[in-house]
Amino acid sequence: SNEAIIESKNSTASKNNILDKLKLDQALKLAKRKAKDGANEEAKRIYKDILQNFPKNKKAIDGIKALAGGSTAKTSNIKDPPQKEMQPLINLYTQGQYGKVLDKASKLLLKFSKSELLYNIIGAANQSLGYLDEALTAYNKAITIKPDYAEAYNNKGITLQGQGKLDESINAYKKTILLKPNYAEAYNNMGVALKDKGKLEEALTAYNKAIAVKPDYADAYINMGNALSGIIFLKPNKSLHARITSMIDKKSYVRPRDIAVAITSLIKFEPNIQKQLKSLHTNNFNRPILDIITELNELPLLLNFMPICPIPDIELEKLLTYLRSCIILNILSLKKYPELLKFQSALALQCFTNDYIYHQSDDDRQTIRSLEKLVEKSFENNEQPDPYTILALASFKALTNYPWSSSLIITDEIKQVFTRQVEEPNKELEIKLKISKLKETTDKVSSRVREQYEERPYPRWVNLKLPIKSELIPKLISKGQIKLYSCEINKIEEPKILIAGCGTGQHSIETAARFKNSRVLAIDLSLSSLAYAIRKTEEIGVNNLDYMQADILNLGALNTRFDIIESVGVLHHMANPLEGWKVLTECLKPGGLMKIGLYSELARHHIAKIRTEINQANCGSSNEEMRSFRAKLIDSDRHHHKLILNSGDFYSLSTLKDLLFHVQEHRYTIPQIKGCLSKLRLKFCGFESRKTILKFKKSFTHKDDPYDLDKWQRFEETNPDIFVGMYVFWCQKVD
Repeated sequence: SNEAIIESKNSTASKNNILDKLKLDQALKLAKRKAKDGANEEAKRIYKDILQNFPKNKKAIDGIKALAGGSTAKTSNIKDPPQKEMQPLINLYTQGQYGKVLDKASKLLLKFSKSELLYNIIGAANQSLGYLDEALTAYNKAITIKPDYAEAYNNKGITLQGQGKLDESINAYKKTILLKPNYAEAYNNMGVALKDKGKLEEALTAYNKAIAVKPDYADAYINMGNALSGIIFLKPNKSLHARITSMIDKKSYVRPRDIAVAITSLIKFEPNIQKQLKSLHTNNFNRPILDIITELNELPLLLNFMPICPIPDIELEKLLTYLRSCIILNILSLKKYPELLKFQSALALQCFTNDYIYHQSDDDRQTIRSLEKLVEKSFENNEQPDPYTILALASFKALTNYPWSSSLIITDEIKQVFTRQVEEPNKELEIKLKISKLKETTDKVSSRVREQYEERPYPRWVNLKLPIKSELIPKLISKGQIKLYSCEINKIEEPKILIAGCGTGQHSIETAARFKNSRVLAIDLSLSSLAYAIRKTEEIGVNNLDYMQADILNLGALNTRFDIIESVGVLHHMANPLEGWKVLTECLKPGGLMKIGLYSELARHHIAKIRTEINQANCGSSNEEMRSFRAKLIDSDRHHHKLILNSGDFYSLSTLKDLLFHVQEHRYTIPQIKGCLSKLRLKFCGFESRKTILKFKKSFTHKDDPYDLDKWQRFEETNPDIFVGMYVFWCQKVD
C-alpha cells in the first residue's frame, strides 16, 4: 500500500539554552524561521537565549526589536499557518475526517494563500476521499509554490498511480528521489507502480533501495513479497538473497508458498547448487557427502527456507532426496560435526512440512528399521541416542510417531525439530478435545471430506502474511476496488464475520487481522485442521477469532447473521455446492458482502484429465499409492502431466491429495457462476486478484468492465490459465 505523506512543522523548544544544542548561526536561522511562521514567542525565547551568551549580537537584537513591533517581520510574509493552527488539521486527517480537513483547510487558505503545506494536506484529503483530479490540482499548486517539494511530488505520484497513469506516476517518484535521495516511501511507491506495469525486477530493485534506507520498513517488505509471488528469475541476483532471508525471518510479511518458486529459481543460480545438480544429471556423485553439505550450508536462503515451506522444484527435490538417503545409509560412519546437524535439522523440517513426500528406497527402509532398533536399545540401556541418528530418522518419519520421543532429552541440536514434530502435534491433540461443535454432520459427502482432512492438517504452514494494521470496511472496500450496490455495509464499524471452511487457519487469521474491530467465527469439518488453526492463532496472538467444528449445511442452527462471509475453496467440495451457497446466503445480512472461491473448469482442464486417469487406473490414495503415481507423473513426457509439476500443491502429500485425489470436486465456468448469483439474488462485486485485474484492464478499459462477467468470460477464453488457482470474487446480498 502507499499512503499520502503529511508533514508538520514541530516545535524545537528545549528546556536548556538553545546554544547548548545549536551553533550560533543555526540558532539565528531557527529564530528567523519561527518568526516567519508566526511562532513569535518561540522566536523571542531563542533570541533571548542567544543574547545571554552574546549580549551584543546585532541579529538577535534586531530580531527582538522586529518582534516587538519593529520593521522586519510582517504578518503578510507569513506563508504557512502557525503550528497551533496546523496541528488540529493534521489530527483530523489522522483520524480519517477528510471532509472536515477540506473545510478547515479551505478557510485557512483565505489567510495563508501561499501555503504549500495546506495544498499538500488538501491533496491528501481529496485523495483519501477518491477525488483524484482535485487531489492532483492541489499537489500541483503546492509544487508551483515550492518546486523542490519532495513530499508533494511523492503524493502526486500516488494520485497518478490511482488514475492508472503509471508512467507519469513513476516519473513523479523519480523527481521525488532526485529532490530527496533517501526518501524510502518514494522508492516503495515507485516499486508498486513498476510492479503494476509488470516490471517485477525493477520493482524489486526499488523495494530493495527502500529497505536499505529504512531497514525496518514493513510495507516495502510486504510489497517485495507481492512482487516475488509473480516472478521466476532468469539470471542471478545475489543482492536479494539476504533481503529475502530477512523477509521470511520476520514471519508475517509473506506466505512462504507464495514466493517459493521465486526463491527456488534464484537459489538454482548459485554455483554450489549448479555443481550438485550437474552431478545429479550425470549420475556422477563422487564427492564426499560432507563436502556437499558444507557447500549447501553456505546458502542461508536455502537453509532458512527449507524448514518452513515445501520446495516446489523437481531437481532440488531429487538432490535433497539423494542427500537424505546418503545420510541415513552412512549415519553411523559419517564424521560427526555441527555443520551436518545444521543441514539435518533443515532437511528433517522440510520433510515434515511436505508430509514425507520424497521417494524412499528399499535400502532406506531397511536402514530405518535398523536405526529404530538401535535407538530402542539405547533407551533400554538408559542412554540417550546421538542427535545425528535422531535427525536422520526425523527426515523419514515424524518423531511424534515414536513411543520413545517423550524420553528424549531436548538439546539445542534437536530442539527445533522436536518442537515441530512432537510438541506442536501433542498440543493439537489436547486442543482437539476442547473444540466446540455445532452438531454432527449427516451428509455422506461432508463425512468423507472430513475424514480426508482428519488424517493430517491441511495445509501445514509455519509463517503467513499479516496486514500491518487493521482497517475499517470502507478503506478495505476502496483498496479492493469492490463495487457496492448498497452502501450500508460502510456504516458497520464492528463487523461480524464468518469464515466457512477455515482449514488450518491462514485465511481466518489474516481476515481477523485485516478488519478493524471485527469479531470472526471460523468453522471447518476437520478437528485436526481446527486444532492446528487454534494453536497458530494463539501463537500469533490474534484474540478476535473463535473456532467451531461445523458443516456449512448446518449453519442455520447458529441463528446468527453476519455482515461478511468468506468461503474460499470449500463449496466445490460439497455434494451440492449451490445448496451450501444458499445456506451461506441465508446467514448473510441484507447488504452484506460475501467472498467466494471456486475452481475453474477451463484452468483445471489438465487436473481433471489426470483425475480421470487416476479413477480409470483404480489408484488408491494411501501415501505409498500417491507417491507411486506421482513418480510416474514426474517421469512422464505428456503435456498435461508436465503442467501439473507447476502447481505448488504437487510438492506435499496433503496438498497433492487435495489436488488430484480429493473425494469430491466440482468445477465451474463463469456463465455457471453468473447463473448461481442470479438464483441466489447476489450481485457480482469484482474479482480479488489485483494481478489478474490489471491484466484484464489492458484489454477491457472501461471503468465498469471489471464488474461485467460476460467480459470476464471472453477474457478467460483468451487466457485459459488465468484462474488456475481459483475464481475468487466478492458478491453482495441486495434485497
